[in-house]
Amino acid sequence: MKTTPTAPRHHLLPTAAAAVTVVLWASAFVAIRSAGDSYSPGALALGRLLSGSLVLGLLCVVRREGLPPRSAWRGIAISGLLWFGFYSVVLNWGEQQVDAGTAALVVNIGPILIALLGARLLGDPMPPRLLAGMAVSFAGAVTVGLSMSGEGGSSVLGVVLCLLAAVAYAGGVVAQKPALGQASALQVTTYGCLVGAVACLPFAGQLVGEAADAPLSATLDMLYLGVFPLALAFTTWAYALARTTASRMGATTYAVPALVVLMSWLALGEVPGTLTLAGGVLCLAGVAVSRSRARTSRVVAATGTRPEEARESA
Repeated sequence: MKTTPTAPRHHLLPTAAAAVTVVLWASAFVAIRSAGDSYSPGALALGRLLSGSLVLGLLCVVRREGLPPRSAWRGIAISGLLWFGFYSVVLNWGEQQVDAGTAALVVNIGPILIALLGARLLGDPMPPRLLAGMAVSFAGAVTVGLSMSGEGGSSVLGVVLCLLAAVAYAGGVVAQKPALGQASALQVTTYGCLVGAVACLPFAGQLVGEAADAPLSATLDMLYLGVFPLALAFTTWAYALARTTASRMGATTYAVPALVVLMSWLALGEVPGTLTLAGGVLCLAGVAVSRSRARTSRVVAATGTRPEEARESA
């Protein structure tokens, strides 16, 4: 039977997009740490969303994307409020209250919530490979979190804020998934970012006042957060999410803690301990398992035979 050479490409492009997302999201932790010394949580969130909206808006004009169809606006509005707006503020605030390890541990319940909500609301399958990979990655996230704990003060408020961030993240992803069936990844990301920016406008006064006193490096960090981990990474995320399940994409983000450890090591000279490295390896191993496909699916993808049989059999 004639092979289909484009089939592997259909799997490689979403995987590459997901990889870009997790790398840029990991880099955001380093930038947030720096900018957070000069900007309050709400001001930092608004500045990031405004710069991201500007870049995304220009891309929409260049590509002549236009407005999303009416059927996509419900998901765009919910994801914009929950994920782009509320999540950004409470996570910035939470990381000022708890140490990095505790924050990483609490926020990383997000992929589990995504899997549960995706199965309940979207009918996402939960094959054994996905569940096993999530279990391994969560164990790695717990290991990283515990190994990094004690580097700062912790509070009940901080834990609650990080928990709220995880819930908002999960709700935003699940709401975004149906919208991607009606509008392009760029449209969903752009208007979700705009919704989040409008929701954060009450912090405009803080942003103006703090920007006047902040060092240039902190402002550049804020702009970086808006252009790369937001505008670019959220678009590549939406592109990949439109081509797979919310559960599988959520599991992919378990690679973020491992990459944060590596980036902190390279950029900040923070040498991780053995336990931290072991946790990072577990995070990456779990992602590899959760994104793997059964042998039958790989054969079908390579030969192009009977697409309906390409569903995971494991």
